[in-house]
Amino acid sequence: MIHFLEVGNLDGLFVLILAIMFGPAILMAIIGAFVFKTHKKAAKVLFILAVVYVIISLGICGAMIAGF
Repeated sequence: MIHFLEVGNLDGLFVLILAIMFGPAILMAIIGAFVFKTHKKAAKVLFILAVVYVIISLGICGAMIAGF
């Protein structure tokens, strides 16, 4: 059995940070894709929010991963 947060093994923490970085943006993009046919303006807003979220999360979480 794999223990993700045992001493010296930070794979679970790395996966958690990646999920925080890209999870909500992917979810917003998927919802935007489903809504695109009926509500084009709302879908465009969701796509823009997804891109902004990725840019901000790459800055914040990327700094945590890099160790700054």
